[in-house]
Amino acid sequence: MTRRLAVAVMAAVLALLPAGCSSGGDGGGRDAEGRVVLRFQSLAWQKESVDANKELVAEWNAAHPDVRVDYEQGSWDSVHDQLLTSFEGGEAPDIIHDASDDLADFAHGGYLADLRPLLSGRLKADIPRTSWETTTFGDGVYGVPFLQEPRVIMANKKILEASGVRLPTPVKPWTWAEFRQVAREVTATMGEGRYAVAWPLREPVSVSLNLGLSAGGRLFHRGDDGKVAVRFTEADAVVPGTVHAQINTDRSASRSTLGMGGSDTLPGFFGGTYAMVPLGFSYRQQIVQQAPEGFEWIVLPAPAGADGPAQGVSPQTLSIAEDSPYKKEAARFIDFLLRPANMVRLARGDWMLPTGAQALKDPSLRTAEDGWATGTALAGHLRPAPAQSVRGYPEWKDKVATPAYQEYYSGAIDAAELEERLVDDGNLVLARYQR
Repeated sequence: MTRRLAVAVMAAVLALLPAGCSSGGDGGGRDAEGRVVLRFQSLAWQKESVDANKELVAEWNAAHPDVRVDYEQGSWDSVHDQLLTSFEGGEAPDIIHDASDDLADFAHGGYLADLRPLLSGRLKADIPRTSWETTTFGDGVYGVPFLQEPRVIMANKKILEASGVRLPTPVKPWTWAEFRQVAREVTATMGEGRYAVAWPLREPVSVSLNLGLSAGGRLFHRGDDGKVAVRFTEADAVVPGTVHAQINTDRSASRSTLGMGGSDTLPGFFGGTYAMVPLGFSYRQQIVQQAPEGFEWIVLPAPAGADGPAQGVSPQTLSIAEDSPYKKEAARFIDFLLRPANMVRLARGDWMLPTGAQALKDPSLRTAEDGWATGTALAGHLRPAPAQSVRGYPEWKDKVATPAYQEYYSGAIDAAELEERLVDDGNLVLARYQR
């Protein structure tokens, strides 16, 4: 059933219901008192983040008696399939929380509203161009990027200081070659069965691609005809090559963490089995909550390459459903939610960085405590993830790239085989989406 047909069928069914039977009051997005009702599906999951979102919804509702926002809880684990089903059934939320790398197919499919005529000048000017690029597909803008998460290195302060290695700063980070050497030196001081680095690579693709930007890697290249092809260059090999060498040659990184998620590495980190764990910025919250008494940790910037400390990100986004009858009201709510002070509340609730220039100036995001200042210093170096606008990327990632990177990092295949699978098999997948 097509989306439009499904919507027509749903409308016909609602028209046959007796008055008052529709959950929307009059069946048109208004309640029994005639107020506009907007459904806001949030993917916040940490308690601080959920609380911040619900508090802001309550503040909006108190100040806007003519437009009520209903908070709905979604899940990152199932959001893509859930949204696709709701779009096809004509039941999508008015305001949709998602991530920029999940928007391409929805935008091209006509499910999301072009936000350009809806957003305020203030919001457009406050968020930098590089962030807007993550939600721009063709000629339209289909999401507001509002939270972003650089990858950093969580480090055991005592172990690193005892090893005597230079500690990097955002101004003078390690190079990838230096990071490899540092890992060898730190491992040599730690003793048998302990490693300088734990790479949690159960999901290896985004880590490899996004950190690869620092070395000039892009992997995906768009031609003059608009079609995308995979090319694996020397720059694309820098980050995977470093990880592969640490695990298989230097023995400075643990092989056992390759199948782990980030949280799985924390017990070993706290216990001194690993001195450093590259993780997303928001993992600081778990460290604060779970670290044993007296554990000293610091946040270090990820290594830099030929392009400096650049790295790719896929910001969290807010979109409006194309089928929403109240797009202007939805845009007003988004504008409220992303006022600078509110954006700071959302960022602190998720332990991430805001995209807005004004919010990033907030003193609470520039303190040395819990590594906030390190993350904020990296904000200007964040770029759209390489796969941001590539149609067919989810299939390429799941069927081609994930197993290829996993086998390469474990030592099961060499660099030549990795390149062949990413490029040859990968381009066959992408070709189906670009006919």
